[in-house]
Amino acid sequence: MDKKMKILFTGGGSGGHITPIIAIVREIKKIMPLDTELLYVGPREKWASLFLTQEDIRVKQILSGKIRRYFTLKAILLNTLDLFKLFLGFFQAFFIIFLENPDLVFSKGGYGSISIVFCAKIFQIPIFLHESDVYPGLANQVASKFATKIFTSFPKTQYFSAEKIIIAGNPIRKEILKGSEEQDRKKLNLTGEKPVLFVYGGSLGSQRINDLILLILPELLKEFEVIHQCGIKNFKDVKAESQMVMPDELKKYYHVFGFLKELELKEVYFVSDIILSRAGSGTIFEIAALGKPSILVPLPESAQNHQLRNAYAFAQNGASLVIEEKNFNPQFFLEKLRFLISQPEKDLEKMSMEAQKFSRPNAAKAIANYLIKYLLI
Repeated sequence: MDKKMKILFTGGGSGGHITPIIAIVREIKKIMPLDTELLYVGPREKWASLFLTQEDIRVKQILSGKIRRYFTLKAILLNTLDLFKLFLGFFQAFFIIFLENPDLVFSKGGYGSISIVFCAKIFQIPIFLHESDVYPGLANQVASKFATKIFTSFPKTQYFSAEKIIIAGNPIRKEILKGSEEQDRKKLNLTGEKPVLFVYGGSLGSQRINDLILLILPELLKEFEVIHQCGIKNFKDVKAESQMVMPDELKKYYHVFGFLKELELKEVYFVSDIILSRAGSGTIFEIAALGKPSILVPLPESAQNHQLRNAYAFAQNGASLVIEEKNFNPQFFLEKLRFLISQPEKDLEKMSMEAQKFSRPNAAKAIANYLIKYLLI
């Protein structure tokens, strides 16, 4: 091969855009470890840059902005500022594409990808998209017009042209699928005396889920051992409040974290008996690949209500229980949780089986193979 092939990744706005890219990159390195140069271009996000550079991906940052589709004075002012950022970001993207001259652009969507996709089209560089949700976000709706192919997570993804779609699943890091129950329980200081409930509000945590858990924590700990990722910003408050509401004899059953790194997340997933979570597609496909029973509480403010659509698509054959936030109150949640855990052979085993049927654990490998084959043609 005369020169290294160069793949430019883009996306941004949440952890759901970054972890699938990392999963794909790891698979590309297994196929062609020396002959592929990897670059990421996206909005300024310190944590994203940290995770990507750890994978030996060069990172370039551009200005970007999120357009709000509601009308208040504050939203209008913020949109004006963000449109100016998008305008400047377009010129940054143009010169990066011109100077880097990638062989292929892979976009994960999100507001951080728009400028790069437009500029890639100008330079006639092939564009591939990945859409995580049942209903695509605005960035991928626009980008789909320029895309060569679109990888989708859900079988019935809406909006896209059927001839462009390749159903691949959501790329997950295979490393989180491996664990040792006895060893992981010791690392996490679990007692092993009760079923383990993992409360997971996504990479940043969920304030409303945190509030409900704290409200019922003493009652919850009588029946469950709880592992709670509450979000880095919420950690001090949640830890302090939990210490105030828990009786001393129950404190050993509560384990709170601000953020779980990949190795820690793997350990927690493996020992969990049931997971309470938001309904981001990345989390759904991790839960599915692990075959874990779950209760999903979709974020009602998610764009195009995509979390609600994701949750019901996953749950339609019994892979999960969905509780919409309007019904997510302490008594209702406790009743559902107790009911599920009381019938492990009926409900939990069915959830596990249906979740595994839904999963596509080889999505990252399939996408990596397709991209490399395309470049080698």
